[in-house]
Amino acid sequence: MERTDFDFLAARCKGPVLLPGQEGYDEERTGFNLAARHRPEVIVGAARPDDVAAAVAFAVARGLPVAVQNTGHGFSVPAEGGLLVTTRRMTTVRVDPAARSAYVEAGVRFEQLVPEAARHGLAPLNGSAPHVGVVSYTLGGGLPLLGRTHGWAADRVLAMDVVTADGERRHVTPEAEPDLYWALLGGRDNFGIVTGMEFGLVPVVRLYGGGLFYDAEQVPGLLEAYAGWTTTVPDEMNSSVALIPFPDDPQVPEPMRGRRVWHVRIAFTGSAEDGTRLVEPLRRLGPRLLENLRDMPYEHNADIHDDPPVPMPWAADNIFLADPDGGTVRTLLKHISDEAAPPAIVEVRHLGGALSRRPAHPNAVGRRDAPFMLAVLVPLATDSAADAHAFAFLRHLFEELDPWTAGRFLNFMGHGAAADQERTRTAYTPDDHKRLTALKAAYDPGNTFRLNYNIAPGTGA
Repeated sequence: MERTDFDFLAARCKGPVLLPGQEGYDEERTGFNLAARHRPEVIVGAARPDDVAAAVAFAVARGLPVAVQNTGHGFSVPAEGGLLVTTRRMTTVRVDPAARSAYVEAGVRFEQLVPEAARHGLAPLNGSAPHVGVVSYTLGGGLPLLGRTHGWAADRVLAMDVVTADGERRHVTPEAEPDLYWALLGGRDNFGIVTGMEFGLVPVVRLYGGGLFYDAEQVPGLLEAYAGWTTTVPDEMNSSVALIPFPDDPQVPEPMRGRRVWHVRIAFTGSAEDGTRLVEPLRRLGPRLLENLRDMPYEHNADIHDDPPVPMPWAADNIFLADPDGGTVRTLLKHISDEAAPPAIVEVRHLGGALSRRPAHPNAVGRRDAPFMLAVLVPLATDSAADAHAFAFLRHLFEELDPWTAGRFLNFMGHGAAADQERTRTAYTPDDHKRLTALKAAYDPGNTFRLNYNIAPGTGA
């Protein structure tokens, strides 16, 4: 980049503007998933919406593609060149207890929002990890811990402040800009960079939640039993089950050390007494290594999944399932039990309930009719051969699961080949994808926002 170009951009931004080799460049470009990093020609560390608008206008004028990153959990395509906008400095949080709503800027994480909302007996529809960015999570749909009870996080959005590819700042609502509103919620960063978002909160003070842990060798039929159990529970019961290969490491609790463990996660919004009764059939499945179910303040909801807060490299993919029947389970267990398989973490989430309902204001979040989602995450190493084996494992596993596949969820799709346009298409119904391509042509005809799960401009025909 010419020095005059750099100076021109830097003069218009309050936040830092960084070039390769400058101090802070490597830290700024690194996200939570360390498997791949952006290597942009220039980074704008946005401190305000005007910085985002300046960055987008600069990139469009020079034909540069644009990527956006807050925490880097939903990593899709690494920027090789182009311009990267980071939003982590934009951290305004406002909670309106009377309206039961919140406004957050694009850099806010749930660990900042949840305590602020809890002061008023309210909660956002956050996921399992508190260190995830609120805006990016919601734009992908936002699969909440309490999804069966309250629906998708995207369905609660009231308004968004957006910078589109023409460099314009827009205030988007279902009434003022219904097409752009519809496309952003589910289309993620294909249609602009959201600098702020207003959404509704729910009245939640406490939960009956935690986990049940079983040795997978001692309770081999747990997944089928769990699927049957889910047909008996009300919408107030939110749950998932994960198969986790714990290392033989002193940092792992002794009962789980060196074992493959089923971890059943529970988040029930009813009473502790009713929760205890509903979970009892799961307790009878076999001996438990550990149990930590309890009545808890909603502020402690991150304890349920206990997702690691430390950045790490991983590969991942997911599918929506009609039902984890015998064929699905046998195929899954065959692959992950193979001695040559990498140490994959597998989770089946129970959907349905409020997640299956249409929102008051339509959006592009699709595949609402699926009752389950299967996600697989494989930790990666620095060994390129081992990482290639991990990607091949995921590809082969999901090819064999294709007969049971009913689409994908964008936020858990992974990066690299998992982010190609054909794979991205599976996150939507055919009609919704056609509409998205037509709106992409209207709002970003040059596909400036293409370093993502990309939706290319089209006619929609």
